Amino acid sequence: MPVIDIHSHDVPRGWPDLAETAGQPDRGGLAAPPGQSDPWPRLRVESEREAMILIGDREFRRITSQCWDPDLRAADMDVDGVDVQVVSPTPVFFSYARSADAAAKVARIFNDLTLKICSRLPDRLVPFCQVPLQDVDAACAELDRCLEAGHAGVEIGNHVGDRDLDDPGVVEFLQHCASRGAPVFVHPWDMPSSPRLDRWMSQWLVGMPAETHLSILAMILGGVFDRVDPSLRICFAHGGGSFPYWVGRIDNAWHQRPDLVGVSAQPPSAYLDRFLVDSVVFDERALHLLVDTMGADRVMLGSDYPYPLGERPAGRVVREATFLTDDDRARVLGGNAEAYLRLTTTSTKEVAP
Repeated sequence: MPVIDIHSHDVPRGWPDLAETAGQPDRGGLAAPPGQSDPWPRLRVESEREAMILIGDREFRRITSQCWDPDLRAADMDVDGVDVQVVSPTPVFFSYARSADAAAKVARIFNDLTLKICSRLPDRLVPFCQVPLQDVDAACAELDRCLEAGHAGVEIGNHVGDRDLDDPGVVEFLQHCASRGAPVFVHPWDMPSSPRLDRWMSQWLVGMPAETHLSILAMILGGVFDRVDPSLRICFAHGGGSFPYWVGRIDNAWHQRPDLVGVSAQPPSAYLDRFLVDSVVFDERALHLLVDTMGADRVMLGSDYPYPLGERPAGRVVREATFLTDDDRARVLGGNAEAYLRLTTTSTKEVAP
């Protein structure tokens, strides 16, 4: 059974000037955050192996050539014992706060560049696309284009401004994904900023887990799983954030305060078989809780490669976990992802869809 990493990102080494291609920055009628301008991302290439993503003149993230070089990526996969890797966009390029037309143009640029990166190693790199999620028609059109072009699925951010995943337009897009058989990978992004969250990378250490938790709640308590086709294959990054730790509290609130919380047809814990999570939790105790909560057929190997806060070697905690049976370890390392991606191998027959 192949080892499949379903959570990795790419950044092309270069792209057209987005202001010229997609127009001067705008936010679809939304104001920029206080004290911030709203320029397009750009890349400052510093050497053959390093570059800096800039938002205007502000340094956003230093990246290395693993982001754009498939051969270096494959070499790291070999070292880590990974056979196949899903390659998703880096969320800073989602452009949800801009006009739908501008976001669609940006999505097309990065989706085509991701295909080019993955085409060098088609048996090992599986491309996921991005879509202009703020506009359901544009999002569905770009998904369809990308599926025809060779993408295997789609990565979406966990919210569009103040619209969460139970927003009618987002639900319509998810239903379209289900009808097309396209797996969905949900990644937190655009975390709130404040003096308290701007220290110690707290937006990543606290904001990301909270954002993912909130969006799973939106899917459950917002009734999305009651409305969308059960065939939807949707995975949440970073082990589902803080959600798995608090399922009991959420169930208790659903029973005790039905006037405020009891809006889903069933208690929240009844929906755990409707979504998957990745394994990027970095600690065997956390992985134990995750598998106990979700089930071994609902957790897939993820690494967040090639970023510094990812797991290297990919799958280390899963491989070293003493509580996993051999069968469960095989499911987490690859079997569940085979079903999620609908890879056609005989080993998927006993894996939950």
